[in-house]
Amino acid sequence: MILQTERLYLREWQQEDFADLAGMLQDPRVMYAYEHDFSDADVQEWMERQWRRYQEHGFGLWAMVEKQSGEIVGQAGLTIQHCEGQDVLEIGYHLKRAHWKKGYAAEAAKGCMQYAFAVLDAPAVYSIIKSDNLASQKVAERMGMKKQKEFWTTYYVGPMLHFLYGRENPNRQKEEAGK
Repeated sequence: MILQTERLYLREWQQEDFADLAGMLQDPRVMYAYEHDFSDADVQEWMERQWRRYQEHGFGLWAMVEKQSGEIVGQAGLTIQHCEGQDVLEIGYHLKRAHWKKGYAAEAAKGCMQYAFAVLDAPAVYSIIKSDNLASQKVAERMGMKKQKEFWTTYYVGPMLHFLYGRENPNRQKEEAGK
């Protein structure tokens, strides 16, 4: 287990979790922001990318497990993403559709932010959000993130407008103020 919140714990993906990960990545409604259909090979590549991130950075996207049932309800975590010439520490998440609107995204994202600030001592965290993803924008705003810029980026199907939300580490701000 990497971290836990009131109702969830996050842990590294394991090969036996393939069906749970595929259930999310192959659901067009869950992955609408990517505008890409994920094959089994794409799902396996996604999982292996997380394993490389765990080795290289000590973090990645983790399986999001509901404590009470033990069910994988989504994924959440931290990744290094490129944004207009700058690498940023991004909080990302996806939830199985059956678990939308239960507050899990905000709960996991907040846990990831606390982990980034307390454990990694990250100067700031960010979320890169597609312009029409209002639910994720609300999650970012509830976490105290502010929209910092709008930019176009290309993933699978061409350029798409995105917003960069961010928040500085308040612990670092206090330290700097004390100097």
